[in-house]
Amino acid sequence: MGITRDSRHKRSASGAKRAHYRKKRKFELGRQPANTRLGPKRIHTVRVRGGSLKYRALRLDSGNFAWASEHVTRKTRLIGVVYNASNNELVRTNTLVKSAIIQVDATPFRQWYEAHYAQPVTRKGKAAEKSEEEEKKKSGSVVRKLEERKKDAKIDPLLESQFAAGRLYAAISSRPGQSGRADGYILEGKELEFYVRRLRAGAKKHQ
Repeated sequence: MGITRDSRHKRSASGAKRAHYRKKRKFELGRQPANTRLGPKRIHTVRVRGGSLKYRALRLDSGNFAWASEHVTRKTRLIGVVYNASNNELVRTNTLVKSAIIQVDATPFRQWYEAHYAQPVTRKGKAAEKSEEEEKKKSGSVVRKLEERKKDAKIDPLLESQFAAGRLYAAISSRPGQSGRADGYILEGKELEFYVRRLRAGAKKHQ
């Protein structure tokens, strides 16, 4: 039969059946869902109406994620899907879709933070930092620049605990089945608090 996106088969607002006066049309077609999973990158190209191409990601293992409060974006490894508002089955099967909440590797962001602010992200790294500082000599201008940056080097306690674990919560904002990419942003602030609450509530339910 084929997948169709027409609305002719639906009843009208008043409940009346609509008359069948035409067959299916090419511009109403739909395709199978991509169901993008975690794994070594595998992307198929799909020729679509007008001669354009869509990139159907079947497997993805990395993406570009933005840390909005620090104005920095890094490519990082995807670890797993932890929450999906629409369907828990998509969490169980590690299916990557837009707005899915996932965990990503914190290493690229930690490396950037430590290079930019010249101090560790977590409190545990403070002792190691002092011994390293003695070894490396910096010019006066570099020291002054780093001291200025350190004044603004504040980090959310929730994010700090995630950095300690080496995994950050992130949301996918691209459409893997259409663009062939799993890009997004690191969760922070109220949004992060909301999803942490949701994850804890879900964990309690399954105990």
